Amino acid sequence: MAATRLELNLMRLLSRCEALAAERRDPEEWRLEKYVAALEDMLRELKKQSSSRPAPELLNEYSRKVDFLKGLLEAEKLSSSTEKALANQFLAPGRTPTTTKERTPATKTVHLQTKARCTGKMRSELLGTDPLAIDDSEELNIRKRRGLASDEKQSAVELDAVLQHHQDMQEKLAEEMLSLARSLKNNTLAAQNVIKQDNQTLSHSLRMADQNFEKLKDESDRLEQHAKKSVNWLLWIMLIVVCFIFISMILFIRIFPKLK
Repeated sequence: MAATRLELNLMRLLSRCEALAAERRDPEEWRLEKYVAALEDMLRELKKQSSSRPAPELLNEYSRKVDFLKGLLEAEKLSSSTEKALANQFLAPGRTPTTTKERTPATKTVHLQTKARCTGKMRSELLGTDPLAIDDSEELNIRKRRGLASDEKQSAVELDAVLQHHQDMQEKLAEEMLSLARSLKNNTLAAQNVIKQDNQTLSHSLRMADQNFEKLKDESDRLEQHAKKSVNWLLWIMLIVVCFIFISMILFIRIFPKLK
């Protein structure tokens, strides 16, 4: 996707801010602070765009560089060299160059220069030496390290390839973990549905058991009532039969007297 006009302006202003940050500025210098504030406004406007917004990785890189410049300005406002050095330790420079002409990110170079200046000032405060001379020697060492950058280009390419391989492995591992998480979620939902259905079946079975128990109880009561009724009729019949036999015997004795 082609860069928009706002993104191009942000890249130009960001490159200008990185160049100003690399220079040795006067304490009354105000341009860098104003430029960084303008960068924050442009970055907010760029994030609000919906149709032509850059990729999230590129937006994160812009935010990282703007935050680095903002933190650099805040660190320069501190009073002691120790506080400045400690604040610079927590700054995170950009990972990629802003322009195609840069071999290494300018913010990383600025970070090294700032750390060297803070270290030189702390050393001068401890030893009582001239901080400007120490700063010049530190910057000379940085320039020498820049000269060695062309010789280390091949190793940097190999390092980038290794880092890219590790990044690909991490992305693949993240995708596998995401797939496992989705599978676990689906299995959990399926198990939840099965348990829910089992609970419904168990509840239905309990209701049917209660209904059958009530019916069985009613039938038992009815059977008991029938049994009581049948026993009463049988008792009356037996009494009637006994009375009939007794009367019959008396009549038989009366009709047929005892023989002499």
